[in-house]
Amino acid sequence: MIDEFIQQRLNQLHELRQAGIDGYGYRFERSHMVRQVLYTFQEHANVSCAGRIMALRSHGKSMFGDIKDSSGRIQFYIKKDIVGDAAFTLAKKLDIGDIVGIGGELFKTHTGEPTILIKRIELLAKGIRPLPEKWHGLRDVEIRYRKRYLDLIANDDVRAVFTARSKIIRTIRKYLDEREYLEVETPMMHPLAGGAAGKPFRTHHEALNIDLFLRIAPELYLKKLLVGDLERVYEINRSFRNEGISTRHNPEFTMLEVYTAYADYRDVMDLTKGLITAVADEVFGKRTFMFHEQEIDFNTWEEVSFADLMHRQYGIKPDDSAQQWLKKLQEQGVAVGEGKISRTFILNLVSDLLEFKSAHPVFVTDMYTELCPLAKRKKDNPLLSERFELFIGGMEVANAYSELNDPLEQRTRFQDQAQDEGKTGIDESFVEALEYGMPPAGGLGIGIDRLAMIMTNQFSIRDVILFPQLKAEAAAGEPAT
Repeated sequence: MIDEFIQQRLNQLHELRQAGIDGYGYRFERSHMVRQVLYTFQEHANVSCAGRIMALRSHGKSMFGDIKDSSGRIQFYIKKDIVGDAAFTLAKKLDIGDIVGIGGELFKTHTGEPTILIKRIELLAKGIRPLPEKWHGLRDVEIRYRKRYLDLIANDDVRAVFTARSKIIRTIRKYLDEREYLEVETPMMHPLAGGAAGKPFRTHHEALNIDLFLRIAPELYLKKLLVGDLERVYEINRSFRNEGISTRHNPEFTMLEVYTAYADYRDVMDLTKGLITAVADEVFGKRTFMFHEQEIDFNTWEEVSFADLMHRQYGIKPDDSAQQWLKKLQEQGVAVGEGKISRTFILNLVSDLLEFKSAHPVFVTDMYTELCPLAKRKKDNPLLSERFELFIGGMEVANAYSELNDPLEQRTRFQDQAQDEGKTGIDESFVEALEYGMPPAGGLGIGIDRLAMIMTNQFSIRDVILFPQLKAEAAAGEPAT
């Protein structure tokens, strides 16, 4: 049926071209966006707008329709005795989904509907395929993600989510720029995978004949800039993890990383609060949000101790051996495999401890030092680090710490980490940079995608990423894999 529809549209396009109308026009000068027309509506004013036809209603020698641009939707009316035979013939060959430019006079119908009385019309792009409402709709989640452009056409709520996401990022930049942070760019291809825990994507550079990794995080490069006396830097970056896909994980994601010289994790905690509440205030004009049927109040911030949680829940102490951890977890009915407990396992355990227990923002502090190879130890308890993770609605959103700037200890930590994870080699270039002297600093990473999920009340991370990663589309006649 769709093939017949496409052929019908192609036939119409052929007829238009025979009549001297190309079907794919050139520049069209608009006087107004639709929202401007509606907001400043003045009867008899002349306007020109452009957009996609979303409805058509024919009445013999006249037609009503709706045109939609990125700002809104408005009705138009075209009458044969006003526009003439040629323009009305063109109008009769228009379809829902075509993109047109129109010019005319504003009036209101007897029902009070703002309308453009068309005096000129141009076809700017003939739609060959049907819009989703006509055939399938966009209830199929796979189609919505794979063909996001159709999702944006069909669903105004989706457009609003991505508009909000853009404003969130713009507000973050504004907040940091006003505090004299310098936005920088660091490499996306790294000779060593580092700066965070995660499995990297590997690639090969032909000209240099070397293997490289898509960055897991930009952290080590940004801290090299602190060594270079750039005291306040940030990067809104794309990072990559060659790991699973879920409602909270996409292999390609957006992070904010911020570094402040002569600060510590407590200063960064204040920065985080200020930044997130500024986004809430400026983008949404409120500080309470609904997320997964929970009310999140950004006026309420809590702090809990990871070490205390682990001890209270499982009897685990930071100086216990890995085997003691394993035994205590099993005694509490936690299903864990034999052997070493990985850093990732422990970090995921924190999520399970907190999930859905506190909707408001929670700073989790007192992380075990051995889980934090890039963070300073606490002065009063070297087994714990000066670090926090921020959970909102039970979901980890941010990670921060007082940066380790001792090159000797950093080398030892890297070596211990490499041995624990069965890797060879450490990032000597970063350790060398530290040997020139890096000021004490506080570092922060915020997951932009997850923050956008919370503030727009979206269940899946895919709903705040325009083009999320998907399985390969099955060929015609083949089952999807």
